Amino acid sequence: MKGFLIRCGITGFAVLLASQIIPGIEITGVASGIAAVIILAFLNAIIRPVLYLLSAPFIFVTLGLFMLLINGFLLYLVSILVKGFIISGFWPAVGGALIISLVSGVLNLWISEQGRIEIVTHPSSGRKIRHIN
Repeated sequence: MKGFLIRCGITGFAVLLASQIIPGIEITGVASGIAAVIILAFLNAIIRPVLYLLSAPFIFVTLGLFMLLINGFLLYLVSILVKGFIISGFWPAVGGALIISLVSGVLNLWISEQGRIEIVTHPSSGRKIRHIN
């Protein structure tokens, strides 16, 4: 559970960063930002795998770029569902999805399922994981 909460915090940071970088994405309040992160996490956990499965041929043909459009669509859907989380068009949603995917992907590399920070080292004898906290 701790790992899930840390990952939601990372996603929240990524959404905030996307709203600061991408023109056309606006968060009007703290409550709307939190609601947007919670709904985005729910859509990513439940609906995104189904959309990936249904659009697998398109993902294969476009070498994975179609996944970015799906993520942009889900982010735009969040803006429809959450009042106070405003996305002014589909392309700002795709740009926001790109920023959110990059930031949360890089930061989530170091978080284990138990919520610990992990550093993976590759000594010559094999893989070793060292837990920091």
